[in-house]
Parts: sequence; structure tokens; C-alpha cells
Amino acid sequence: MLDIPPLVRVDVDPLTAAQIALGVCDALRRITPGGEADAMSAPHLPKVAGIDSAVSAPPHTAGPTATRVPRGAAAPPPPPAPGTLIQDRLAGWVSDLTTLHELTERLARATGLDESLQELLRAGAALVGARRGLAVLEPSDGHGPTLTTGLGLGAADLGHIETVPRSATPYGRILDGLPGAGGGSEQLPQPGGGTGYAAVADPRHREVAARLGYAASYALPLAAETTGRLGAAVWLYDEQAEPTERQRHLAGLYCRYAGEHLARVIDADRSRTRFATLAEELLPSRLPRVSGVRLAARHRTGPLGGGDWFDALALPEGALGLAVGSVTGSGPSAVAAMGRLRASLRAYAVMEGEDPVAVLSDLELLLRLTEPARSATALFAYCEPARRKILLAGAGHTPPLLIGDRRTEFVETSLSAPLGMLSCWEAPSVEVEPTSGETVLLYTDGLLQRTGDPMDRAFARLHAAAASVPKATREDPAALCDHVLRTVLPDGRDAVESDEDIVLLAARFD
Repeated sequence: MLDIPPLVRVDVDPLTAAQIALGVCDALRRITPGGEADAMSAPHLPKVAGIDSAVSAPPHTAGPTATRVPRGAAAPPPPPAPGTLIQDRLAGWVSDLTTLHELTERLARATGLDESLQELLRAGAALVGARRGLAVLEPSDGHGPTLTTGLGLGAADLGHIETVPRSATPYGRILDGLPGAGGGSEQLPQPGGGTGYAAVADPRHREVAARLGYAASYALPLAAETTGRLGAAVWLYDEQAEPTERQRHLAGLYCRYAGEHLARVIDADRSRTRFATLAEELLPSRLPRVSGVRLAARHRTGPLGGGDWFDALALPEGALGLAVGSVTGSGPSAVAAMGRLRASLRAYAVMEGEDPVAVLSDLELLLRLTEPARSATALFAYCEPARRKILLAGAGHTPPLLIGDRRTEFVETSLSAPLGMLSCWEAPSVEVEPTSGETVLLYTDGLLQRTGDPMDRAFARLHAAAASVPKATREDPAALCDHVLRTVLPDGRDAVESDEDIVLLAARFD
């Protein structure tokens, strides 16, 4: 990585050449913190990379000549030893490698795309001596994600920068492959005179730079060997400045590694997005409208794509079928199993929905035949809004919650094992009669598990959240679901990446 020019001519015999494999350890052991040779090495100079510096000079090399010092004049400093400059260069090399190792380790520990970009900007700013910067992601394959994030720049600052013509910005030239797209420095013209290196000529760019208070920038492309161009990173200087050759070299090496890391993160992010999209497509895109009841649902998918689902379908004679369930596992196989289970339940509900026990019995038989290594929980409710009557059965699922002005309580369901756990499943159904204005809330256990509390405390938290719903909010099932999510999962925990899905299905009876 560092090209060290030879300082002395050295004749290496076969025995010395065999010592080259010793590396730089001998040289590092003899270097004191001040960078001078250890006293124990005198009178011989230390070995560097297996080369004995004490080898005599070739015959044509002139020896040192004595210099007469005039009377009263200070003696000149002694000339540096032949190996000192090499040791300094090696010490600087080791320091650079250590710095890069620490920065790349920190980047490797970053989780998620946003955190990786912030770590990239912080490390790059430290390497090139800048204070602020921005990273623009725009993969060349056109599949996204496309985003801009800043270091020391707010949303308004990034908005101002985006008003600059794309061809006048360093990241725009990199992304569009314009001349000068290989990255480099540019400086704003100063009132006093010089323009510096690659001076900015666009008036809008100068105006934005003056508003944000930066006088120079340094840009580097972000790319990976397998995916090609990913984006660009730009660091901003408050004064006219330019990174040194050593800083540019280190920043280039770091961005080369960062590009490969970002490629892996982007690929994982795309996979999570595909799983989430697939799961959403397998769930109802809209809820049916049935006289006498209003419906609302909320769904949060984990990063790996889980198997939680819900369904609501209109049945003959003004009836309504409500279902929630969860399939064990995560990833594409769990999402596929969830889709098959939900589609089968819809068919059974149309044929024999008035008997929830029969619906779940058929579903259990199907699961054992098609997914013998998988289990699932499910709850199906047959609702008659005109009579305000609900007949439901559950298989290892969490009990529904009845929310109203006069009561907030869990519905007592029969204890039953999940589907696929027993050779033959059957459990009695339960009848519920909600009054006018009450809401029945169905949910999956992911809502409880994301709290991080034991199940008894999680149930208590859910009950308290439902009981604290304001009266005006109870009239809107969608607002009720949002209130429960905010209260049960405070501090934005519902947005934290988790392996657990969340499903809420609320039915308010008029």
C-alpha cells in the first residue's frame, strides 16, 4: 500500500534473503515511543523487514566526512541514522492500517442502511478532516433504495443542496458519469481572489454554499464489484481546504470497503422489502362493508417476513367472518404457509362458517397433511351484526378483548392446543354478545412479545391500554388500534426491527 523508496543500497546474501519472511516484528520491537532505536540495539542498527541495516556500504559509497565547526557556532544536529526514515515510514504505515481496521470494524457492526450510512460519513469526515457531509444512494440497477442522508446537515439543508442543478454538484457528476466523475475536490471562489482546485462556477451552487457556510468539498464514489455504482459521498469544509495525498488514499481505501458493505446491506434491505410486500399482498387489501359493524386492521411485518395474518369476509345472510392467526417460523416459507392457510380458511368459512369449530377442525387436518413439520394458532369468529352475536373458537390463540364504555375485559375462550400439535383438534366454541358501541379486538401474540415483558405483564399492559382509550376514540376502530399500539409499544417500539409480526383486527358494533 505504501511505496517506500530505497534509501541505501544493500547486498543481500541467500541467508539474509531467507529472513525476509520474518516481517516487520523485529523492527517494531526495537522502536521506542519516540521513534528512535532502542539502546540495546547499539552499535548495530535495527533490522527492518529482515534486512540487516548493519551491512557494510558498497565500495563506491563515500564515507562520512568530518565538518569543521567555526568557533562559537552551535554544532549542527547529527544526521539521521539510515534506518530511521524507513522505521518512520513503517510506523506510519502500521498506524494507517490500524486506523482503517478500527473504522471498518465499526462499519461492519452497523445494523441497517441508515446506521451504515451515518457511520460511513463519520469515518470519512475523520479521514479527510471535514466536519459535515452527505451520502446519496442511487444504485445503477434502478431497483433502489434511493435516499439522501446527511452528517451535520438537517432536512432543510439537504433540501437546499437538492435545488442545485445535478450536473453542478460533485455527487451528481459521479452518479451521472459526467466528466470528473471519479471523485475529487472543488472549492468555492472567494471574494479575496483565488479559486483553488476545481473551482465551482454554478451561481446556484455558490449561493447554497454561502447559505450553508461551506467553502470546499471532497467527493468519492460508492461502488461494489458485483453491483456497480451505488451512490456517492461528499464531505464539506467550512474553509477552503483539500485533503492531503495520504488522506485521499486512506479515504479511497475505506470507501472501497464501505461500498462492498453497503451492497450487502442493500441486498438484505431489498429482501426484507420483498418479504414485507409479499406478506402484504397475501393479506386483504381492503375490508368488507357489512351493515351494523365497522372494521379496522393494523399489520406490522418483521424484517424476515413472518406468518401472522388476518382476514374479514362477508358471508351469506348478512353474516361476517373474522379470523386472525400465526404460523410458526419466518421467511419465505412461513409467508407461503400463511398464504395457503388463510386461503383455505376462507373456503371453509364460506362452506361452514356458522360452526367455527368445524372450520378450525378442517384447517387443522389440512395443516397436518400439507405442513407436517409446522404448527399454527388461529381464531375464527362468526358474527351476526344484526343480532349482535359472535360465535368464536380458538386454537392456541390469544383471547379477544372486549372494549366498551362500561367494560374492558378479555373473552374467556376454551383452552386448546395450536393446530398441528395434536392428532385430532377439537374444542368447544364460545358465544359473545357485544352491546351497541362496544369493540371486539382480535390480535396476535406478536403484540405482546414485542413489549419484552413476561406474558402476564404484557397482558396487563394491553388491558390497561384498552381501558385508557378516550371515549371519542372508541367510536373509530382505526383510531382505537392506533391508540393501543402507541400505548402498548411506547418509545416507537412498534417501529423497531423485530422477528415478531403484529396483527390487530377491530370490529365495532353499532
